[in-house]
Amino acid sequence: MKEHLYYVYIMANACNKALHTGATNDLMRRVDEHKHNLIEGFTAKYNVHKLVYYECTTEIEEAIKREKQKKAGHELKR
Repeated sequence: MKEHLYYVYIMANACNKALHTGATNDLMRRVDEHKHNLIEGFTAKYNVHKLVYYECTTEIEEAIKREKQKKAGHELKR
């Protein structure tokens, strides 16, 4: 059985002042959506197109937990 991967990612605008944190099961698709402004809202408004960080896990619950930690400003703990 194929193992599923889930990603937590951070994207930034060109000057790294606007950041977006998210979680997805298809990182390349999601980054492409942000880069081409296919998602309305914050990332399109502030040109958040640059992937600056990502991590992956096999557990969706862990990805959601890490996304919430990142949004709350917690440091990466492994």
